[in-house]
Amino acid sequence: MGNTSPEKEEIVVTGWGKRTTGIIACLRQAGHPVTVYTTRPVDTTDCGPVSPTLVEIDASDRQVKEIRHLDSPLPVNLVIAGTDEHEAQKKALIRQLEAVLSPQALIAINTESIPLSSLQQDARHPERIIGVNWTEPADTTYFLEIITNEKSDTKRVDDFYTTAKLFWQKDPYVVQNDTGIRTRMLCAMIREAFYLVENGYVSVEDVDRACRNDPGYYLPFSGNFRYMDLMGTFIYGVVMQDLFPELSKARHVPRFFTEIVENGGLGMSTEKGLYAYEAGEVEQWEESFREFSLQIQELISKYPFNYAETPQRVAKQTVVV
Repeated sequence: MGNTSPEKEEIVVTGWGKRTTGIIACLRQAGHPVTVYTTRPVDTTDCGPVSPTLVEIDASDRQVKEIRHLDSPLPVNLVIAGTDEHEAQKKALIRQLEAVLSPQALIAINTESIPLSSLQQDARHPERIIGVNWTEPADTTYFLEIITNEKSDTKRVDDFYTTAKLFWQKDPYVVQNDTGIRTRMLCAMIREAFYLVENGYVSVEDVDRACRNDPGYYLPFSGNFRYMDLMGTFIYGVVMQDLFPELSKARHVPRFFTEIVENGGLGMSTEKGLYAYEAGEVEQWEESFREFSLQIQELISKYPFNYAETPQRVAKQTVVV
């Protein structure tokens, strides 16, 4: 990404919360000095992902500094930008960053549902803006989604991909389709689950049991398509032909879910969501999730998938709704 060794280049990270601290930890494990720009404090004391007891890095090399303003030039080649899923907020941050970055610097911003082309619109250098989605915990998972389009600088994308794969311990994929695929697949599953719950076929707990005890076993090993090959691809062809016409085609979030949110059920942060939580239970879930993520990372690493070694871009397709 620059003239120095890629894993030693300073990187600017913007954002807040657990995902940001996980990204910081991921970059620090690779040896990057990190500058964090946030209007909300990044907890470097109590937050697990950047705790010295969980990140095995020499304390003298732990170079994380925080800035509160973007009012002077940033001499870096990469900014990993994180915001809420709000187009105006993302565009405002891009404008701020472009005012203090060189034209060569890459801006890798999270976007789950907003097209990359919308974020590039009105940018000074749209070719250097790409979409990059992480998942939590960012410092232990292999996931990294890179979103590009016809405006993207392919050399910078390839350099970013290579750095993530070689130094950040990621198993990235590149989507050249303006929007990512991770959230689309997740929403398709959730839409069907909502339909089943809303119509009384199953409970929320039943859906979670089905997901944990079936795909929860094979997805970390094979993914969906290789599992179909493993079990017998033709069988799924027959099943899908019968089931596809019956699947939910809902275009709106069901009322039972919107009522949960409207009543303050924002998830574990408010101790209620699709489930209710007792005092102290949230901390136990977070600790267990952290422990599980470390164990599943080790397990997945024992069974490599043998993907292609170079980025395979997905050609843009017409979306039929």
